[in-house]
Amino acid sequence: MIIGVPKEIKNMEDRVAITPFGVKELAVSHRVIVQKSAGTGSGFSDEEYKNAGAMIAETADDVYSLSDMIVKVKEPQPAEYNLLRKNQILFTYLHLAVEEALTNILLEKKITAIAYETIQKENGELPLLVPMSEVAGKMSVQIAANLLENRNHGSGILLGGIPGVSPAKVLIIGAGNVGINAAKIAIGMGADVSIADIDLSKLRAADNIFGSRIKTYISNFSTLEKLVKNTDVLIGAVLIPGYRAPRIITENMVKSMKKGSVIVDVSIDQGGIVETIDRITTIENPYYEKYGIIHYSVANIPGSVARTSTVALTNETIKYIRKIADNGVINAVKQDKSLEKGLNTYQGKITNKGVAKALNLDYSELTSIIGF
Repeated sequence: MIIGVPKEIKNMEDRVAITPFGVKELAVSHRVIVQKSAGTGSGFSDEEYKNAGAMIAETADDVYSLSDMIVKVKEPQPAEYNLLRKNQILFTYLHLAVEEALTNILLEKKITAIAYETIQKENGELPLLVPMSEVAGKMSVQIAANLLENRNHGSGILLGGIPGVSPAKVLIIGAGNVGINAAKIAIGMGADVSIADIDLSKLRAADNIFGSRIKTYISNFSTLEKLVKNTDVLIGAVLIPGYRAPRIITENMVKSMKKGSVIVDVSIDQGGIVETIDRITTIENPYYEKYGIIHYSVANIPGSVARTSTVALTNETIKYIRKIADNGVINAVKQDKSLEKGLNTYQGKITNKGVAKALNLDYSELTSIIGF
């Protein structure tokens, strides 16, 4: 199979889908085409990719036109829609629940689209989301600490406080991978940390990790309404695989927050959990102010630490890329049920319930299409 790796074009997205080490594994049995300078932002040169066995293509058009499978980091941008070929395989983060235009293109071109974020093991683990969730969770606290500074119109509160001065109150909504990693950093920096989730088992797990260093709450309207008004930093960390994120934090809750408080909504790539977040921001222009509250809604947070993120992502994706390349999509799905959940569109049909529901489109069981 010919595997293509284009250069990412999303605003300040410096990650690349595969490291040279990953290329070396694939090049034993397959042909890999990497676009010129695709790895530069992550610290990988074209020479390293060549030495690993890749062919270097001058343009994205060359990569897309020659490849059976396109492997990316972020969803195709509008400028890339015309590059996608009919019946091509696309393997990347997609977040189609909030990408109606892209979904329509994938259906029209009968793209076999496999989303990193919906590949799910039987135990519920999301293996290709875990590494980026770890990065985004840890970074969310670094970002919030920075935005609290006066120069960013923040409240001027030091996240960890000092002797005689109270630390910032941090509220994390969601006790999954993002939430737990955010809590690790916030606690490590000395903040007063609370975490809320609808799943009591996740709160118990958080309590087992952090003990008395964290407060845990069942997430409901009444509890959040009370907590939010006294919060200096709110971190959105809710994920329902494939589905649009629920709007949990209302406009009135945001209005009740202290001026200069900070919201970092890591859930924004699935639509966000905060009513007052009405736009996706960029790494270049990452935040805006509304009701005196700093809103940060960048959808590719890990792109700011591209080297770490690229290596971490390749560590997880490479086995799935090999499985698809070695066996073809359908045989790979038959061998690995987690890949079946990753398949979002196939032969012009939506094969993920969450995406179909979010976009109000028809859902097709994969088994009804391919007969197994």
